[in-house]
Amino acid sequence: MKIAFTGGGTGGHFYPILAVAEEIQKIKEQEGLNDLSLYFLSNTPYDQKLLDSHSIQFIKIPAGKVRTYFSPRNILDFFVTSIGILVAIIRLLIIYPDVIFGKGGYASFPTLFAARLLAIPVVIHDSDTVPGRVNKWAGKFARRVAISWEEAAEFFPEAKTAVTGQPVREALRTPIKEGSFEHFSFQPGPVLCVLGGSQGAQRINDFILDMLPTLVEQFQVIHQTGEKNFKDMEARARIIFEKAKGKERYKAVPTLDEEGMRRMAGITTLIVSRSGSGILEFAHWGIPSILIPIPEEISRDQRTNAYSLARRKGAAVIEEKNLTEAVFLSELKRITDNQGGYVAMRDALKSLAHPEAGKQIAEELIRITRSHK
Repeated sequence: MKIAFTGGGTGGHFYPILAVAEEIQKIKEQEGLNDLSLYFLSNTPYDQKLLDSHSIQFIKIPAGKVRTYFSPRNILDFFVTSIGILVAIIRLLIIYPDVIFGKGGYASFPTLFAARLLAIPVVIHDSDTVPGRVNKWAGKFARRVAISWEEAAEFFPEAKTAVTGQPVREALRTPIKEGSFEHFSFQPGPVLCVLGGSQGAQRINDFILDMLPTLVEQFQVIHQTGEKNFKDMEARARIIFEKAKGKERYKAVPTLDEEGMRRMAGITTLIVSRSGSGILEFAHWGIPSILIPIPEEISRDQRTNAYSLARRKGAAVIEEKNLTEAVFLSELKRITDNQGGYVAMRDALKSLAHPEAGKQIAEELIRITRSHK
């Protein structure tokens, strides 16, 4: 029995795959499926240590990004993707999985294309309100389609589509409060967490730094900057606090690992973030957020994700073009000063959590694996 995963090289694709893999491992142990093997096919392992800890074998498949705008790199990436399809065909013929679980993104295209040619069953999951191009295409031939948002259902055949919610790893669904203020060298009190994402959202990072002296008057601030921006953000913050008070109330980190995320969730009052698929993790934590989506001309899905969560009373949205100190502070005050409204936002978020999402998908993958065998 073999199950293969494929997805783009971002946390939004990778971590839900791990959540499903965890549930598959549970079923494997419970039912004694000792011959069950797991594989991850992509252009990058994203996090090799996590793959190893989940007993998932990484298989490298070249993939080129397909852009919607003209770029000379499109020509090169076309050939990279073509090579990727050939490599995927060869690797799939060698391992021949019983089913492939696709999470979308350009890096999944060669594997999904090869799977279609080889008639290997495919199940996909989409985390956004508006699916990406690869998942829209794969949904036409996939055996089953799982989605996180009801709004995405219109893009897929109704008979094979189910709203499962977002797969989130079991540990990550449980915040840690005890010792978490100390973990970030904070005192008990309100905490604002700014999530810049794994790549680092430069516009948000710059904006937060400009507002630091004001923000630390009311909040202790955890600022996840992204690896590539960390040293620059840390240096700029150091200069700011040479003239302003509150240095001890600001903590910049390049990334937050699983424990860091859980500890952050245990003490955070409000989150400031982009609005990729990771915003559905906030639902498990019940933490309201201010979402600043990537502009629509760059990514329509982030904007629709943000407003979908806002319509459900779980977040406030500030368009990047409207991101000023006055607007931001107004939203901050509106959310945190109204205790009744804050509690209502927390309750609305928790109603969106689907803790069984990973299990549902894992069970379907196992079912198809057994029937394919």
